[in-house]
Amino acid sequence: MPFNIALSGLTASSTELDIIANNIANAQTTGFKGSRAEFADVYAAGAKSLNTGATGDGVRLADTAQQFKQGNITSTNSNLDLAISGDGFFTLKGADGYVYSRNGAFSVDKVGDVVSSTGRALQVYPPLATGGFNTGALTNLNLQTSQSQPNATATGTVIVNLPANAAAPAAAPFDPTNAQTYTNSTTTAVYDSLGNQLNATFYFIKTATPNQWQLALTIDGTQVGAPQALQFSSTGALTVPAGGSAAFAPYNPTNGANPLNLTFDFSKTTQYGSSFGVNSITQDGYATGQLSNVAIDNTGVVSVVFSNGRSTQLGQLAIGNFPNPQGLRQLGDTAWSETFASGNVVLGQAASAGFGQIQSGALEQSNVDLTTQLVDMITAQRGFQANAQMITTADQITQTIINIR
Repeated sequence: MPFNIALSGLTASSTELDIIANNIANAQTTGFKGSRAEFADVYAAGAKSLNTGATGDGVRLADTAQQFKQGNITSTNSNLDLAISGDGFFTLKGADGYVYSRNGAFSVDKVGDVVSSTGRALQVYPPLATGGFNTGALTNLNLQTSQSQPNATATGTVIVNLPANAAAPAAAPFDPTNAQTYTNSTTTAVYDSLGNQLNATFYFIKTATPNQWQLALTIDGTQVGAPQALQFSSTGALTVPAGGSAAFAPYNPTNGANPLNLTFDFSKTTQYGSSFGVNSITQDGYATGQLSNVAIDNTGVVSVVFSNGRSTQLGQLAIGNFPNPQGLRQLGDTAWSETFASGNVVLGQAASAGFGQIQSGALEQSNVDLTTQLVDMITAQRGFQANAQMITTADQITQTIINIR
């Protein structure tokens, strides 16, 4: 009997050393969660029922309990490195279905999907056309949005000051190639439907009538419609056109783009003093943009920024959590799958109730404390040695009995 009891102790200590060795081996593994051995004593069924003070049958491994405490978070230089500060797991999809991980070291594969080192795709809630995200569906986070579509200029605002004491030009009629036919000019960029930049030049022509001007427009040197009137009050405020909105005739680009129909707001243009000044010119068009940056906020919203200054949201990270994370099945590669013991996955958004926040440009390190593991290793070693000594002692006793004459 002592042999079997001591053997169970040896097996238990050996198993504990295996668990400790695995923890130590993964002390530098991103997103790794350490485990600990939990043991239970063993009694024969009859001894349990009779409660007669039986000595017991040894020890058994009751559970290899995973420890999901937070690991240290360290900064990196990649926006696609993600860490969860708090509860939850990244949701990944691969050939084996959905799995869950705390390892946020992601990269982009050949089709633009954001994937883990094992090729599983990071899952997000897709954006809705009306804003927000569809939390009832999951999709791969894909960065194959290499370009931002251009937007043709339609409206804008021009704020300039025209000199109140200006004289009418020396020559007429207006000719954009002859500076003697206009008083002042200023140029801004506009864009056609193909994303091409065009130069739009506004010409201001003082008339012989006080407080009256004419406004002309050229695009890439071509005059757009006839000049139209600008009129100011005796205090220098614009009165014509009514409301300050000047609509120009359509301009047909020669490159196959759609006609440009431009309307600019001049309501804040003034006629003060003796100098011409350009305060502000804005317009709503923009060129094609190349993907320049990926940004992920603490709620997991993924946005891409383009070289033309535009940005768009690609989705929101789907974070999973479980009633009993310790019941998750370990798959290796710092991934877990759902089991009956873990309970059904609960999906949600980062920084909401029950879910931690996302940190972009950071990774969660292993939660293994090497000092604790080394102390546990010494304890397990002593247990192994003690059980081995028990076998030696039992052998000596048996030998003594055998040698009785």
